[in-house]
Amino acid sequence: QVQLVESGGDLVQSGGSLRLSCAASGSSYPIYAMGWYRQAPGKQRELVAIIRRGGSANYADSVKGRFTISRDSAKNTVYLQMDSLKPEDTAVYYCNADFVVAGEYWGQGTQVTVSS
Repeated sequence: QVQLVESGGDLVQSGGSLRLSCAASGSSYPIYAMGWYRQAPGKQRELVAIIRRGGSANYADSVKGRFTISRDSAKNTVYLQMDSLKPEDTAVYYCNADFVVAGEYWGQGTQVTVSS
């Protein structure tokens, strides 16, 4: 059974930094893409950043220049370095892994709270 385990969410002051991690396990199939999404109260879940098997990445306009996604394919782990955090970054952050052949999976979410 595929599991995505996230860590790194916390309470931080505006302008601070956090690093989220997500480790995928339970499948021998290769992962095509891993990404981070977030959902703030009363809002829809939105893409934050995604990184593909070859290393190409895309970011939401709201986080460009502040967040960096990276991936350790050997460990099936994806990271999200978040710098210059703003109160509007407050949300539950979800990890996503697209195995293509084996389907798409979500983590349980980790809370990021940025105080002003």
